[in-house]
Amino acid sequence: MAHEPRQFDVVLERAEEGGFVVSVPDLPGVWTQGDTRDEALANVREAIVGYLETLAAEGWPVPQPVIERATVTA
Repeated sequence: MAHEPRQFDVVLERAEEGGFVVSVPDLPGVWTQGDTRDEALANVREAIVGYLETLAAEGWPVPQPVIERATVTA
């Protein structure tokens, strides 16, 4: 089922053992990993699409954004 494209902020963290772990703060439970930054971003895109397709199939709404972005200089 198609969905309207949306942008989501993701958090990339370097994994201690190498690679990256990626989470999506606005989509609870959506996280993945990859050996490279590009692989991690491709994997999280796939995870987001799957999550949105499941929500649509079940008739559930997409969660509202929960994060606010700010930059702090210290």
